[in-house]
Amino acid sequence: MGAPVTSTPVATAGHLTPLPAAATIGALGVVYGDIGTSPLYALKEAAKAATHGGGPLTHAAILGVVSLILWALILIISLKYALLILRADNRGEGGIMALLALLSARNARPGTWRSHLLVVGLIGAALLYGDGAITPAISVLSAIEGLKVDAPSLAPAVVPLTVVILIGLFIMQKQGTGFIGKIFGPVMVGWFAVLAALGIHGIVKAPAVLAALSPFYAFDFLIHQNFHVSFAILGAAFLAVTGGEAMYADMGHFGRMPIRLAWFAVALPALVLNYFGQAALLIADPNAIENPFYQLAPDSLHYPLVAFATLATVIASQAIISGVFSLTQQAIQLGFLPRMHIRHTTSDAIGQIYVPLVNWLLAAATLGAVLSFGTSDALAGAYGIAVSLLMAITTLLAALVAIQWGYSPIIVIAVNGFFFVIDCIFFAANSVKLFEGGWFPLLLAAAVAFVMLTWRSGVKLVESARAKLRQPEEDLIETAVNRCHARLSGTAVFLASSPKGVPLALTQFVKHNHVLHQRVVLVTVQIEESPRIADEDRAEVFELIPGITRVILHYGFMQYPTIYDGLVLACKQGKLPGIDLSDITYYIGRETIIPSEDIPGMWVWRESLFAFLQRNAERTAAFFGVPAKQVVEFGTEIEI
Repeated sequence: MGAPVTSTPVATAGHLTPLPAAATIGALGVVYGDIGTSPLYALKEAAKAATHGGGPLTHAAILGVVSLILWALILIISLKYALLILRADNRGEGGIMALLALLSARNARPGTWRSHLLVVGLIGAALLYGDGAITPAISVLSAIEGLKVDAPSLAPAVVPLTVVILIGLFIMQKQGTGFIGKIFGPVMVGWFAVLAALGIHGIVKAPAVLAALSPFYAFDFLIHQNFHVSFAILGAAFLAVTGGEAMYADMGHFGRMPIRLAWFAVALPALVLNYFGQAALLIADPNAIENPFYQLAPDSLHYPLVAFATLATVIASQAIISGVFSLTQQAIQLGFLPRMHIRHTTSDAIGQIYVPLVNWLLAAATLGAVLSFGTSDALAGAYGIAVSLLMAITTLLAALVAIQWGYSPIIVIAVNGFFFVIDCIFFAANSVKLFEGGWFPLLLAAAVAFVMLTWRSGVKLVESARAKLRQPEEDLIETAVNRCHARLSGTAVFLASSPKGVPLALTQFVKHNHVLHQRVVLVTVQIEESPRIADEDRAEVFELIPGITRVILHYGFMQYPTIYDGLVLACKQGKLPGIDLSDITYYIGRETIIPSEDIPGMWVWRESLFAFLQRNAERTAAFFGVPAKQVVEFGTEIEI
């Protein structure tokens, strides 16, 4: 998940990296926004699960629940993510797509273990979309529910207020998040300070709660419960660690050390203090179980706290939305989703992009969740199952990366296996909530994963069909030398999907016009497995014969592949002398996909879905930044 960088940047290696101190503050806002708002609902849901559906809340149950939350934060977030998973970076970048790139799963041959790994990885990426729909819903809803503490009569207004706030948040996306991005860090620093202060205020009332620092209380409580109750408590306690996956996804924006520093110095202590403060309050007053977070505060501060919590949850939601945009861009670059219109809302910050289609689909899913479930208690059933499965997939992929890098398989299996077992236990516990709402994010994830797999398979089928139609370079050279005695003045750029052979658009051009331009440039964009490619390595230029040149533009999967900018850079570097980019014509093939039962491939209905996606994808010229007034398109029908 990428999100806007909110700190002072320094230019390095072609992109911006925030200064260490500012990056630490920025990480608090972007990386820990989600997990930082979990105290609004996590302990409440776990405590309710411990009452067996309405029974008395015992002292042992309170200590067991808060101890379980503490050790979940230590094991999953502190040890697994902060110390282990953050080591599996792809040249500084993290996230599920970075792992897939490290494992070179994108170009795996069908039927190999890497191709199966790709399916697992794409499911993991799709799960983030399910998480992205649920997080804003439960976060903002739980904040607004604080109004009911002092004014139960306002209960009917909670859902409408939440809907209004979320609609405003999604509308704001097209304007960019530069303004709100600047306050991410400072606001969340204040939020964590409030969490800590409220926690200390609660602990003072019942210091005996500190006994729960021992993991014995969590273990002892779970083993003495009914199996179903223990699973319900585990599933609810897992809500305290949702959002932790952002540590890895946002590593490239802030750096490994600032993320670790922000966690261990600020976020973790504040969260632990707040959870223990809520537990202490429940020991003193078990009736506070309906909303222990807000009841920690003095009555006079309830309404200001609701306002502050709402702002914090909006920031957490913004980070998730920006992360979904970033993930979508990476998936498009790596060939897992069709091209979409992507708008950069600012030129001086990484991750500041707006994807209209994704924004409104996410808005529909989020608002649908709020209206369907209605309360944070009901949404808690839907939350956690997608994240726990994603965490298990991340642990598995990181283990394979470690083995690929030469670490001892025995050590990797022992360490990652330990965390994988914990992930699987939490996933199993959350699976109990499948019919309580867990189906919702899984359904969203399944739909996204299906689209990804269909698109990737369709692209391979189209490329296979193109290869059969594509002429070899020798034919082009022979045509240029022996047949096209008359040459048109000027330069023609033909976009090519493959770095070999003749683009279909050029074949069509020669077939119908029987001429060539004096200067022909064949341009191919290649997305590499690295996050970024430096400017000096951007353009690779080969002269086939005098007057015909092949250019391969290399981009990382986190960069935006603009052909015009790539050619400008090649000209400045002297690799394409004598070309006036303002006076050239770009020829692009526009393909119409024809599904066929007679050609081996996907089921026809899936091919029809692929054809629909391809028809409605962003135009090649627009996506690759080709000047619209210089474009000529050639239509081609391709049967798959």
